[in-house]
Amino acid sequence: MAKTWFITGASSGFGRELVQAVLRKGDKVAATFRKPEQASAFTQQTSDNGLGILLDVTNEEQIKSGIQSALAKFGHIDVVVNNAGYGTIGAIEEFSLEEIRAQMETNFFGAIAVTKQFLPILRQQGSGHIVQISSQAGFRAAAGFGVYNASKFALEGFSEALAQEVAPFGIKVTIVEPGPFRTEFLAGSMKAAQQKIEAYQSTPVGGMYQYVESNNGKQEGDPVKAAQAIVDYVYGDHKALRLPLGKAPVQAIRMKIAQVEADLKANEAIAVSTVYEERQT
Repeated sequence: MAKTWFITGASSGFGRELVQAVLRKGDKVAATFRKPEQASAFTQQTSDNGLGILLDVTNEEQIKSGIQSALAKFGHIDVVVNNAGYGTIGAIEEFSLEEIRAQMETNFFGAIAVTKQFLPILRQQGSGHIVQISSQAGFRAAAGFGVYNASKFALEGFSEALAQEVAPFGIKVTIVEPGPFRTEFLAGSMKAAQQKIEAYQSTPVGGMYQYVESNNGKQEGDPVKAAQAIVDYVYGDHKALRLPLGKAPVQAIRMKIAQVEADLKANEAIAVSTVYEERQT
């Protein structure tokens, strides 16, 4: 049975490819854009199967009106994809609080805002699928990506809890964790800290700057394949909460699990020693 999708951040990267994969499937899609001409062009190009919506995920009123526009055209929404976001690079010390808050507003609070607006709608219809586009960086942190890590860790934390809260209403949640893909992530959508501190250039932070500069366009992942994998996953009877995409996230996640297991083993005796015991008088 065909589905109707609502996808944020459709102008580039995963969002753009996912929209195309959805349309190839024969589904309908409300796609959001930051520029009015992009939204209008999409509506004209897709006719009855698509609707372009002007929406900034940091603008609550635009979220509300955008969802209402989608419902007015399609009647219902089956799949919500929180894809809008951007990356940042720099040492934690290099970022201003304003830059950090801006990252969180888009990647974390934006996804929460869209999700919260949809929850009563999906709950009332007794079905739905919320797809959160996270990252391998949402599971394992790396020097130079700390602010981005924070936004995606937060996204995964609330999504883990959300999956448990909405399962009784027939709503599924999937956290997608892509590795490096050949999108605009390392180019136009990546924002570097405005301040540069020379001391960090000889640390792993400096190595991350070099990685970003040298690997754009050389990433292992094919975004067209990733988009199709997401569509297939939504249509499949999958129970897993997390969907890693690419070889890199599989390796990164396994490394993080091994690291946490090692930490747990090293400190288990300390942990259990703090359990309360009745004191004899």
